[in-house]
Amino acid sequence: MTRRFMFALLFLSPATLCMFPCPALAQSSAPAQSNATWNFAVSGDSRNCGDVVMPGIAAGVKQSGAAFYWHLGDFRAIYNFDEDMQHEPQYIAKPLTVSQYLSVAWDDFIEKQIAPFGGTPVFLGIGNHDTVPPKTREQYLVQFADWLNQPVLQQQRLSDDPHARKITAYFHWNQAGVDFISLDNATTDQFDTQQMTWFEKTLQLDLANPQVHTIVVAMHEALPDSISENHAMDQSPTGIESGRRVYADLLKARNDAHKRVYVLASHSHYFMDGIFNTQYWREHGGVLPGWIIGTAGAVRYALPPEKTDAKVAATNVYGFLLGTVQPTGEINFAFHQLNESDVPPAVVETYKSEFVHWCFAENSASH
Repeated sequence: MTRRFMFALLFLSPATLCMFPCPALAQSSAPAQSNATWNFAVSGDSRNCGDVVMPGIAAGVKQSGAAFYWHLGDFRAIYNFDEDMQHEPQYIAKPLTVSQYLSVAWDDFIEKQIAPFGGTPVFLGIGNHDTVPPKTREQYLVQFADWLNQPVLQQQRLSDDPHARKITAYFHWNQAGVDFISLDNATTDQFDTQQMTWFEKTLQLDLANPQVHTIVVAMHEALPDSISENHAMDQSPTGIESGRRVYADLLKARNDAHKRVYVLASHSHYFMDGIFNTQYWREHGGVLPGWIIGTAGAVRYALPPEKTDAKVAATNVYGFLLGTVQPTGEINFAFHQLNESDVPPAVVETYKSEFVHWCFAENSASH
């Protein structure tokens, strides 16, 4: 495939793209108006054991009746072989080479982790491992164009700006009175000027729209000054400055425009509710509701010392966050833990019970 042809794909419609092999794109089952209770699901970080964990998450998401699933990035490790891929029968018989792994890693994610969702729509955020060399953001846009340019996102983008034909790794869509905003902080140069301009324009449209009652912002790395600050946007000057600006914008949306605001992230491989209950944010405008949900298969991390300031914190767990949207626009979030017994039998048959158990018992850096 030539470079010119690859980049031409970015400007094709989803219908045109699906002349090539690609999964069916489903429409969300959420109500068109905010007059009923409905659910959506979120998690992130599915490298290492995602091929074992994500099919179980998909089954749980479908059972919950969620309107969609939102993945917050880090699909494959890229810097090293994912353990689950190494335990696929064909790669046990003939181990992966580096070049082979790099050529099939993202295809493996699509086949083993996204396909199990079937007709449930999936939205994809970008993580730092999705830009680990030799992978780039540009390659990511080509590989996942079907999801980044699915009809609801294309229609929203062109409704905001009829000239916005180019897809990006950040996007949003309005659904039943809720604006879902997916940001890109996969690299230390983000949020850059272009993304900040887009975000603040999007936010202003929300503030001026009486039909939008709620704003849910999600990204891979948590905004600065959270309990997870040792593994978040705090690691770069641009991240700190732009992340604090996003947080301040969201505070203004809540305090001045009286919108309900919720902030989600992954990157840290644990579950935490109440991540912005820190001295910094208590002294600089207030605490926004925030969650870490990096529990989709990646090696589990130790909780930070400040975990006691969170409402809930847990590591060495897998699962997803289920958001239940009320007719008022309020969202109640609950963590749905995935147990070893929830892994589908077909997955156990492929990867064998010993490795499945390893994923649940040993895939941890927090012992």
